[in-house]
Amino acid sequence: MSVEQKQQKQQKQQKQQEQQGQQERSERSVTVIGLGPMGQAMAGAYLDAGYAVTVWNRTAERAAELVARGARSAPTAEAAVAANELVVLSLTDYDAVFAVLDSLDPAVLKGKAVVNLSSDTPERAREAARRLAGHGAGHLTGGVQVPPSGIGSPESSTFYSGPVELFQRHRAALEVLTGADYRGDDPGLAQLYYQIQMDLFWTSLVGYLHATAIAEANGISAEEFLPYLSSTAASLPGFQAFYAPRIAAGDHRGDVDRLAMGLASIEHVRHTAEASGVDGALPALLAETFRRGVEAGNGAASLTALVAQFRAA
Repeated sequence: MSVEQKQQKQQKQQKQQEQQGQQERSERSVTVIGLGPMGQAMAGAYLDAGYAVTVWNRTAERAAELVARGARSAPTAEAAVAANELVVLSLTDYDAVFAVLDSLDPAVLKGKAVVNLSSDTPERAREAARRLAGHGAGHLTGGVQVPPSGIGSPESSTFYSGPVELFQRHRAALEVLTGADYRGDDPGLAQLYYQIQMDLFWTSLVGYLHATAIAEANGISAEEFLPYLSSTAASLPGFQAFYAPRIAAGDHRGDVDRLAMGLASIEHVRHTAEASGVDGALPALLAETFRRGVEAGNGAASLTALVAQFRAA
């Protein structure tokens, strides 16, 4: 091998090493935009994992603690997006997301992978994906299933949807935050899964609070009520496992429960609440839902007949 050939080989190896180093640095760097409690926890998790982290928040003071830990605070959202290929958005909703995107020179988005962990509707997630694709950027929708305290734990989980190759490319970085549950290429799917989880979460918690208010109005403390509450809550997965295949099959026979019986029961709850000086609006709303089912001729059918009733609303 001639001296010139050796030099060319060395130059090629050096270039390959530089490219590999640049790729490794890119894969270990991230921008986090939005520094509420969730964004703070996400940026902190990346710092703990050894990532080079750039942050931006409309209220710059929120970055102070992260900067003290080694993060770089970008002066503008555009500078934050320009800093890294992987950009994580943790904002209140998609109005805030679109406000940030509209503030950027579209050219800065080309080649970026935007992981949008803000909450909104499935259709708005699809809109964000379309807008970013128009600027040459990829978009992954995320629905985080835990509060900030759960960030950084592999036992926690986040729904993701969008291009599978984009998800696979950045999966290791996403799993710094939580476990990653990929739902499909439709950008709206992660938000859909997230919102139906929130439907169950909020209605369940409000039911708990209403029951606790009745308990306390009658001299039963929240602590005293807790084991009985927990027992009832622990029974729900059994009901759900029983009902799910029947719902899928359209089988709403009233051999286990009946809507008319449920209406009578929830009316008893309403009367008990009101007699205790507790607002009866929540059970009254449920009673009205049950009553419409009974009046539609489903009084002898199972409670699961309400699924079709909800879909027709």
